[in-house]
Amino acid sequence: MPGWAVGYVRAVEALNHRIGRAAMYLLFAIMGILIWSSLTRMADVPALWTMEMAQFTLVAYYLLGAPYAMQLGANVRMDLLYARLGPRAQARLDLLTVFFLLFYLGVMLWGAVDSTAYSLQINERAPSAWRPLLWPIKLVITLAFALMILQAIAYLIRDIAILRGVEIPRPFADEVAR
Repeated sequence: MPGWAVGYVRAVEALNHRIGRAAMYLLFAIMGILIWSSLTRMADVPALWTMEMAQFTLVAYYLLGAPYAMQLGANVRMDLLYARLGPRAQARLDLLTVFFLLFYLGVMLWGAVDSTAYSLQINERAPSAWRPLLWPIKLVITLAFALMILQAIAYLIRDIAILRGVEIPRPFADEVAR
């Protein structure tokens, strides 16, 4: 494999590994927000921001963790036949299906960029009592789709390498489920 391809895979996987590991800690933020919500309700002074903030944090947790989950092979796939295939046959099947994934992610990224730009342009706020700005979470969504596309391309390069009989070393091999 060309050096640039191996370098791309390593750089993207290192970036998604760091972001995914950091995003895991958002679960504690969600728990803290929900505990605070319960405490303020019990004190009969409910905080207006807690439910929306928990939702925003959950979106960030879920979407920023998706490229990391894909990298580790922890994503859900229909395993009726796939698991019984050898590595080269799996790579051929992945090579076919990755283009559908890239098309889907491209459409989602296009929509996310458009929605984020609109949100910034009109200073969009949520229609709730708290009325938070929506562009920060939309920016996170846009970033997550971009990272997912980068990871899908890294997967594509790995599959091409497998078909060529080359193994690109996995720096986080102890965590990979595949």
